[in-house]
Amino acid sequence: MNFNKLYKTVASGTETGTTTATRTRGRHNPQYADLDANGTHTVIEASHISQSFTSEKGNETTVLDDISFNLHEGEIVAILGRSGAGKSTFLRILAGLIQPTSGQVSYRGKELDGPNPGVALVFQTFALMPWLTVEDNVELGLEARGVPREERHKRALEAIDAIGLDGFESAYPKELSGGMKQRIGIARALVLRPDALFMDEPFSALDVLTAENLRQEVLKLWNNNQSGIKSILIVTHNIEEAVQMADRVVVLGSHPGHLIAQVPVNLPRPRDKHSPQFEAMVDKLYAILTGQESQRSRQIAQKKAQAASATTSAAAQNTTKNGAQSSSSKSDKDSKSANPNKSTDSQENGNGNDSGQASSTGNDHAAAQAVANEKLAAHENDTKVKESNARTELLPNATPGGLAGLLDVVSNYQGGVDLADLAADLSFEVDDLFPLIDAGTMLGLLTVNNGHCTITREGDRWCHADVLEAKKLFAQLVMDHAPLVRTIDRALRNHPDRGLRGELILDLLRSQHTDEEAQQQFDIAVTWGRYGELFDYDADDDQLTLDEANR
Repeated sequence: MNFNKLYKTVASGTETGTTTATRTRGRHNPQYADLDANGTHTVIEASHISQSFTSEKGNETTVLDDISFNLHEGEIVAILGRSGAGKSTFLRILAGLIQPTSGQVSYRGKELDGPNPGVALVFQTFALMPWLTVEDNVELGLEARGVPREERHKRALEAIDAIGLDGFESAYPKELSGGMKQRIGIARALVLRPDALFMDEPFSALDVLTAENLRQEVLKLWNNNQSGIKSILIVTHNIEEAVQMADRVVVLGSHPGHLIAQVPVNLPRPRDKHSPQFEAMVDKLYAILTGQESQRSRQIAQKKAQAASATTSAAAQNTTKNGAQSSSSKSDKDSKSANPNKSTDSQENGNGNDSGQASSTGNDHAAAQAVANEKLAAHENDTKVKESNARTELLPNATPGGLAGLLDVVSNYQGGVDLADLAADLSFEVDDLFPLIDAGTMLGLLTVNNGHCTITREGDRWCHADVLEAKKLFAQLVMDHAPLVRTIDRALRNHPDRGLRGELILDLLRSQHTDEEAQQQFDIAVTWGRYGELFDYDADDDQLTLDEANR
C-alpha cells in the first residue's frame, strides 16, 4: 500500500478555498445580532442531521438524531458529551467526510457534496508518516494539492514557526515527544489556511501538563490572529477543557446523540480555573450532562418506551396455548430487566454513598500527601548528593512543552503551591513532577522552599510570552543555566564549518556518565537546543549544526 498517497488524499481533502469574508472576533462573548438573512458570518450550518448505521446482521443503530447547529466566525465552540453521544461522527459530518442519513450541511451557504473545503482537521492520534521529517509531514497536504515546491516550503515553515516547532524541521517523529507530534498535526492543519479548524479530542493522548501547555498555545494563536482561522470547533469529553477554551459549549446527550443545550461561556481570558466563576460554569455543565434530564431526553425515552410497549403487545397477541408458561417467562424477563435500569439510574444520579466516597477520598488524599512529602525529602537529599558530585550536572529529563505546562498550572496558584498538593491535583505521582521541578529550578523559572513551589518573575514572563518570544527567552535561559547546551553551542561556534558529529559529544559524555545516561543527556540537550533555535541535529548524518537564527 502507498501510505504517502493514502495520507495525501486525506490531508488534501479538507484544504480551504479562497474566501473574502471579514473576521469578527467576538471571543469573550460572541454576538450574532449583525448576521443578515443570508448568514454572511456563518461559516458552517447543519440542519436536522441524523445518522444511522446498519450492522452486518442488518440491525440499524441510530447514532445522531435531528441535530441543528451553526458555527459562526470569531468563536471557539466545544462539542461536549459522554461516550456514545456521537461527537466525532458529528464532527466528521460537518467536515464532509461522512454523508448524513438525513439533513444537510452547508459551508458559506453552499450545500456540501463532499469534503468541506473550509475545514482542516486535527485528530486524536498524531497520524504522522514516521519516515518523513517534520517539514515533509506538514507539506503532505499541500503537495497533494499540487502547490509548487517553493510555496510549500514557505508555507510549511510559517506554520511550523507559528506552532513553536522552528528548529525541528529536519527531525523525525521518533525524535519528538507526544506534545511535539501533536504540534505537527496542528501545523499540518494551519498550513492549509482553513476557515475553520476542527479538533477531535486533540489533547486526550497527552499527559496532563503537555496537554495544558498545548491548549495555551492554541489559545495564543487564536488571540494573536496569527493563524488566519475564522473559527475553531473542538470535540471533548473534558468539561474543564471546554470551559477553558470555548466561547460556546454544545452539549450532546447519548444513545442516540441529540442536542441537550448550547451554553455561552462569558468568562474573560485568560481564564482562572480556580475562580468561583470558572468552577460555577463547570458545575453547570456537569449538571446538564449528568443531573438534569432535558425535555429532548424525555421525548427520546418516551419514544423508546412506546416502541417497547408495541413490541410487547405484538408478542402478547401471538401467545400460544402454553400462555401460562410464556407469561411466567415474560414476568421473569421483566423482573431481570428492571434491576439494570435501576442500577443505571443510581449510577447516573450519583446519590448512592457520596458521604462515604468523600470521606474515603479525603483519607486517600491525606495519605498521598504524606507519601509525597517523604518522597520530596528523599529527592532533596539525593539532589544534594548529586550536587556534591564532581561530574557534570545532569540536565533534567523534561521537555520545554512539559515545563511550560507546569508553569501554566503553578501560575494559577496565588502565592505558590505545595508539591504534594500539586501532584494530587494533577493526579500525578510526585516522582513524575521531579524532573520538571528540577528543570524549572535549574533555569530560574521556579523556586522550591520546603516543598512549596513558586513561579519566579522570569517564569511568569516566559509562561505568558507568545511563541517566538518564549523561544528567545528559553534560549537565553539554557545558555545561562544549562552547561551541556552551552558547551555544544560554543563548540559549534568555534568550529570552522559550524558543525560537529553528534558522536563526538556522546564520547565526551560517556567519559563522565553511563552509556544510557550519556544518550539521554544528548537527546535532552538536542531538544532544548532545537526549541531555543540554538542548533539543529540531523539524525541521518549524525550532524550537529548551528541554527541559522543563532549565527
